[in-house]
Amino acid sequence: MKVKIKRIDKELPLPQYQTTGAVAFDLYAREDSEVGPGETKAVPANVIVCAPEGYMFMVTARSSLAKKKGLMLSNSVGIVDQDYCGPDDEVHILLYNFKKEPCAIKRGERLAQGIFVKIDKADLEEVEELDSPTRGGMGSTEGYK
Repeated sequence: MKVKIKRIDKELPLPQYQTTGAVAFDLYAREDSEVGPGETKAVPANVIVCAPEGYMFMVTARSSLAKKKGLMLSNSVGIVDQDYCGPDDEVHILLYNFKKEPCAIKRGERLAQGIFVKIDKADLEEVEELDSPTRGGMGSTEGYK
């Protein structure tokens, strides 16, 4: 699968898969930044990615982000639509600092990873009633009462 990708700052590396078994590639911070305690900040990831038809581009946290930096993606995952690939549509990493001290981010630091996920669009059909019984809420599969 060929994917068009544009780097904003050519001095930073082009994202690449780090091993033959990797399913995602690292995304880099384009600039130095700081995320204050309890703050959410959008950090530019230096790329514009054109997801191919039938795929979405998903931004997820690197496994070390929380442990090493005290940061997490504020929206769990970022979903980048197929039509978000214009000349100014740089991907951003939306980070939340859950620690009590500021977190410094250095230009070129690997903060998140990108993955392509095959998608399908549903033909939504509105109905007045559903045939399935109510099964409960969160955690209901283990004996919700």
